[in-house]
Amino acid sequence: MVNFADVDRRNYPMVDVTTGYGQWVETYEQTVEDIMDLALLDALTVPTWHAVQRAVDLGCGTGRTGAWLRSRGVPAIDGVDLTPEMLAVARAKGVHDRLVTGDIRDTGLAAGSYDLLVSSLVDEHLPDLLPLYREAARLAAPGALYVQVSFHPQFILATGMPTHFTSAGGEHIAISTHVHLISENITAGLQAGWELVEMREGLVDDSWVALKPRWEKHRNVPVSAAFVWRRRG
Repeated sequence: MVNFADVDRRNYPMVDVTTGYGQWVETYEQTVEDIMDLALLDALTVPTWHAVQRAVDLGCGTGRTGAWLRSRGVPAIDGVDLTPEMLAVARAKGVHDRLVTGDIRDTGLAAGSYDLLVSSLVDEHLPDLLPLYREAARLAAPGALYVQVSFHPQFILATGMPTHFTSAGGEHIAISTHVHLISENITAGLQAGWELVEMREGLVDDSWVALKPRWEKHRNVPVSAAFVWRRRG
């Protein structure tokens, strides 16, 4: 296990998740690039999105992922997030059937209710991954898929960069960040009863460099990863 403080090269002031995303909400969708997460969802081959009956969007934020799922034919989506300000934006989109303010590790939603579970760019905020994987397993119907998109640990280690945003006053603010190695994700998923059926990694490539020219020095470093898990039984 790697302590983020040991690799932090930015030394931005750091706030908790609810505080950080509550402040970031106004510019969040203008600063998070689709190539980070939605492009990886597009690249997956195991999920048949239009065949899903009911999905849960864990850490749904402003509803970016929920909107993407709706566009792929998912008919019913619930969402859970800690931050009221982010949920307000998601609610305005109207893509979720139900939105719940809560912790993705203990949602309070009914067990066995979903044949698709999705979480995107949330696990770096958790000190321990196992509670998330266990809660996802509790919510999953037999044979359900759990798709998780992560901020790649190799990129965090290479750059010392936390999840961060620029405040209204122009200050860089970090949101509580934890480094989880790929092996930690796989170990937690297996321990919670999931079977890994697909994995993809997104590298810094021409598309990234076009968006962020200063990232040329990080070319070919993986920046995000997508895991597809199937519920056993």
